[in-house]
Amino acid sequence: MTRRAFISVSTAAASALPVGAGQSPVARKGRLKQAATRSCFGKGASIEDICREGARLGLKGLDLIRPEDWPTLKKYGLVPTMAPAGGHTLTNGINRKEDHDKIEPGFRAMIDKAAAFGAPNVIALSGNRRGMSAEQGIDNCVAFLNRVKAQAEDKGVTICLELLNSKVDHPDYQCDRTWWGVEVVKRVNSPRVKLLYDIYHMQIMEGDIIRTIRDNIQWIAHFHTAGVPGRHEIDETQELNYRAIAQAIVDTGFTGFLAHEYSPLKDPLKSLDQAIAICDV
Repeated sequence: MTRRAFISVSTAAASALPVGAGQSPVARKGRLKQAATRSCFGKGASIEDICREGARLGLKGLDLIRPEDWPTLKKYGLVPTMAPAGGHTLTNGINRKEDHDKIEPGFRAMIDKAAAFGAPNVIALSGNRRGMSAEQGIDNCVAFLNRVKAQAEDKGVTICLELLNSKVDHPDYQCDRTWWGVEVVKRVNSPRVKLLYDIYHMQIMEGDIIRTIRDNIQWIAHFHTAGVPGRHEIDETQELNYRAIAQAIVDTGFTGFLAHEYSPLKDPLKSLDQAIAICDV
């Protein structure tokens, strides 16, 4: 399933957002700053309802929200924690040199928008292999990121190259292993070029989540969650111990955001409340 389809489609059981208007804000410890994507709120919820309920539940921001909706986030005290891709897509990403000139204007424009609004991160996507070797893909991604890193540094925005699985959700996606993503950001060697470590995707590809996070935290700027298998709630129905993972992240001194990115099978707000509580260590 593509990210666009995943974000826009939820299950029938979670087809409407039950609004908690008038309810008191939920108190959180807040040691780990949490965010969420639109998918966590079920199908058909307005950005106004999402922002109001997200703020009430203790979220600090929302991920992958379009820039035109950022003023609504600001109204509710939320941050656009991860700006969407500029100039490229999941399948046609930054790993092909022949596309760099075409991608660069949109990518730079998104950095500018993020900086102007106070969005801390902008996503970057490797694109699919299409027969390209791992080493060539690394070289090409490094070449593109070297073209735009100075702007990110000057603007105070972090470019986050996302790790995704190529086994289930995104066949042929190239940045599908931690070592590969780490090698890219090491070679770029910028404090404003790091990884978006998606826990769901890396559990499918590698497992060994906590040790991998501890060993590579210096290269990670942002996290995503979802239950494995299925990409649904992070509760007892799936295999990951998200409370232990959240504790391990906090113990590293991480100061960025952890964003929930799943499709709920149950009541969306109850599920999100539970997800936030699980990770509120």
